[in-house]
Amino acid sequence: MVCGGFTCSKNALCVLNLLYILVSLLLIGIAAWGKTFGLVTSFSVVAGVIGVGIFLFFIALIGLLGAMKHHQVLLFFYMIILFLVFVVQFSISCASLALNENQQNHFLEVGWNKSVETRGDVEGYLNCCGFSEVNLNETCKAQCVATKDCQPCGSILKTYAGEVLRFVGGTGLFFSFTEILGVWLTHRYRNQKDPRANPSAFL
Repeated sequence: MVCGGFTCSKNALCVLNLLYILVSLLLIGIAAWGKTFGLVTSFSVVAGVIGVGIFLFFIALIGLLGAMKHHQVLLFFYMIILFLVFVVQFSISCASLALNENQQNHFLEVGWNKSVETRGDVEGYLNCCGFSEVNLNETCKAQCVATKDCQPCGSILKTYAGEVLRFVGGTGLFFSFTEILGVWLTHRYRNQKDPRANPSAFL
């Protein structure tokens, strides 16, 4: 049976937005946990993840309230914002999957040179120093400095870059299709009448 009724559309939108709320809380919790236990010291990375989580939380909250109250204005803004998020996320996901090896290496090196804090996190976690060559004269948080048997981080990062980009791209594509599903459900739900309301009233 196709989900075409008022109650079915309402319940589907509520479940979808509850899923988004759980994902947003998970993002905020992971970022806070990583910062608290010192796994990630870069404030910009933590702030970025928490910012995405808060943005997703408020968007999902608008969608949930709009679905529960059948509020036309909230549903309209939710549908527009969700469609814009879908366009951006779909584009980024496709770009992540389409990057070749040279482009991956370029973005890795740009990211490496951009943030000293993130560089320190990577060196400590992967136990390596430098990007393309080891330079023990620079500040390095890796344990291999004591034994002077470090290897460049670039070669290690390159082995994981492809897998990470495929995972990020695939996950982004999955959620982008749930977002376009949410846009379709919202558009359908806005044009349906509440059977409990006055049948002659326009909603």
